[in-house]
Amino acid sequence: RLGEFTSQDLADMSLAFALSRINATELFETIATAAVPRLEEFSSQELVNIAWAFSNSSVDSTELFGAIAAEAIPRLSEFNTRDLANTAWVFATAGFEAPKLFEAIAAEAPRRLNEFDSQHLANLVWGFATQRIKA
Repeated sequence: RLGEFTSQDLADMSLAFALSRINATELFETIATAAVPRLEEFSSQELVNIAWAFSNSSVDSTELFGAIAAEAIPRLSEFNTRDLANTAWVFATAGFEAPKLFEAIAAEAPRRLNEFDSQHLANLVWGFATQRIKA
């Protein structure tokens, strides 16, 4: 039935279960399987939300994070500064190395530096520092 869920449904459900701290390994694995081929349907915020949810689960989400990075790179100009910062932050928090994603964020962020608020800028810098990426 997850095929009937929208991208927002999948992101929201994964976020809700991550926040509840309920052990839902099988559900997370099912959501990842359903989400990967449909990531082009996800908004930037939904991509960040599902990544955050999986970074807080015990599920091996290597394939999902790789697919999210690949989907995000060509769309970073669509991301607002919060989503740019949170993407860097969540990938760093998850410990998922995505150098091409960070290179793309490093190219996009300076164009909009004056749009970042202090918290989002701090999250962005922390993500790069945690990944040990010089930008």
